[in-house]
Amino acid sequence: MDVAIVDGYVDEPSGFGVPPYVDAPIRYIAGAVKSHDRSMGVAYFTIDVLRSSWGPLIDKLRGARLLVVYAGITTPGKYLGGTPISVGELEELGRIEGPVKVLGGPVAKFGYGGEGGTKAIPPSRFRALFDLVVSGDVDLVVYELLKGGLSISRAPPYMTHGDYRLLDMFAVRGAEIVEQHPNHGGNLIAEVETYRSCTRWISGGCSFCTTVRYGPVVFRSEDAIVREVEALYAAGVRHFRLGRQADFYAYMARDTGKADHPRPNVDSISRLLHGIRRVAPGLETLHIDNVNPATVYLWQAESAEITKLLVEYGTPGNVAAMGIEAADPRVVKLNNLKVMPEEAYVAVKLISDIGRVRGWNGMPYLLPGINFVAGLPGETKETFRLNMEFLDRLLRDDVWVRRVNIRQVLVFPNTPLWRFGTKNVKRHKRYFHAFKRYVRERFDRAMLARVLPRGTVLRSLYAEQHYGEGTYARQPGSYPILAYIPMRVPLRRWLDVVVVDHGMRSVVALPLPIDLNAVPKRALSAVPGIGPSTVARIIASRPISDIRNVGDALPKGFKWAFTVRGAARPGNAGLLPGRAGEPRSEDRRGILFGGGRSRG
Repeated sequence: MDVAIVDGYVDEPSGFGVPPYVDAPIRYIAGAVKSHDRSMGVAYFTIDVLRSSWGPLIDKLRGARLLVVYAGITTPGKYLGGTPISVGELEELGRIEGPVKVLGGPVAKFGYGGEGGTKAIPPSRFRALFDLVVSGDVDLVVYELLKGGLSISRAPPYMTHGDYRLLDMFAVRGAEIVEQHPNHGGNLIAEVETYRSCTRWISGGCSFCTTVRYGPVVFRSEDAIVREVEALYAAGVRHFRLGRQADFYAYMARDTGKADHPRPNVDSISRLLHGIRRVAPGLETLHIDNVNPATVYLWQAESAEITKLLVEYGTPGNVAAMGIEAADPRVVKLNNLKVMPEEAYVAVKLISDIGRVRGWNGMPYLLPGINFVAGLPGETKETFRLNMEFLDRLLRDDVWVRRVNIRQVLVFPNTPLWRFGTKNVKRHKRYFHAFKRYVRERFDRAMLARVLPRGTVLRSLYAEQHYGEGTYARQPGSYPILAYIPMRVPLRRWLDVVVVDHGMRSVVALPLPIDLNAVPKRALSAVPGIGPSTVARIIASRPISDIRNVGDALPKGFKWAFTVRGAARPGNAGLLPGRAGEPRSEDRRGILFGGGRSRG
């Protein structure tokens, strides 16, 4: 092992790397090593893998010539697939003796963000422990460090790429590192970068945002992105998200650098999506992340065309995460946010109207996601009331939203919010919690019941974690819906489920088919229309040789979902043949607009 890469996970406005995601810069670092010397050995460890065998693996890291730690949370959330690195773990890695130690990522550029409503720990805290704390591009610094024989003086930590020429090479050569990821061969999702920074950098962007601190926008070419996807596909990746951008709809946008919200380039996005489909014909997930609601509002015709392209070329379950932040005009103005409330409503409705058509896996093709941030300057009690009115209007008008994210602002150095601090977070804590309770208990449940009504079949869920006597499972993708299965099923398996109930941010579901001879009493009780007496009758009748023996006791709306061992399941036409969730060939390319026909 010449080089060891430790992935402490990243979550920032324009990038995500918590499993099952693997972030692009991790692959760039590996590609930088291979671009210097293809024979060099590169070992990759997620922080969760390190935790599973800390002592022996730390000893192994001591034998490396170069140790690169990449991490940083600037938009903290709750995670199912992994736990980001802690300050203590960062410091312990920094104390390893032997290798040259490099720290990169948002933690080295902006600081360590533990949770919302706080100020970040500045990068200076780690400079005494690591040989290089990289405020620039860590892959480029690693490349120069290796070229200079690991001489620290040859690799200034502030170095950045002026363009994508080197990085595009790193992206292809580093693609094979995904084979060392613990989720490889399962639900691994590759985050793919389309451009750097935010088109709003010319006006300074939102007061709290770190993305604009990356400087002027630099786009990757369509061909370069397609070549990277091709390399990842060859390395076994089947799930992709075009997520490393502030606004997917602004990719290659005209007048970038001259206008805060430049006109979208529909032709370029069409070529990009078509190219990805050409080199990855058997991909199972193609999603995006961020969309600026101001782009959608100001350029509605172009945005409608892009939304249709994402339905045609993308896969169901896609989410356009839209940073509305606040539905209070005063807060919008004081923080240079993107849209006024009415403009935000128009943008959300446009994407909902076009993208809500349901796809082969049971999910709508593309729905908006809404982000709110609490604790900003200008915020008052009235702000939270206006936020609730905005969401109430969506319910009233039947505008579909996949999810609502609410967080307290995390304050970083070198942002306009640094001087203001967290005073409003502390001042308005009770309003924040009341708003969050409203969203989870009233809005989320009502919206989930519309988007995923009881009886909806969801296909290709991956069983990720046991919780008590149940199991958490999700489809791979952008903000996937969490399904709680009230029984323990084998992990790392694919399954189809039927929705039987709704939680605040998740659904309760049962694996298909529901075997009356095997399903636990607790799970059977979760089916709507099955009361205690019916459960008792089914349990007492086991083993059931013929489903007709208890057919009169089963709820009419769910009879099709049941089976018994050795008996054919009636009404199974709604499920697809083959591996759970395997799409038929005619469903792979989505909906052809105009005729509403499946496209092969």
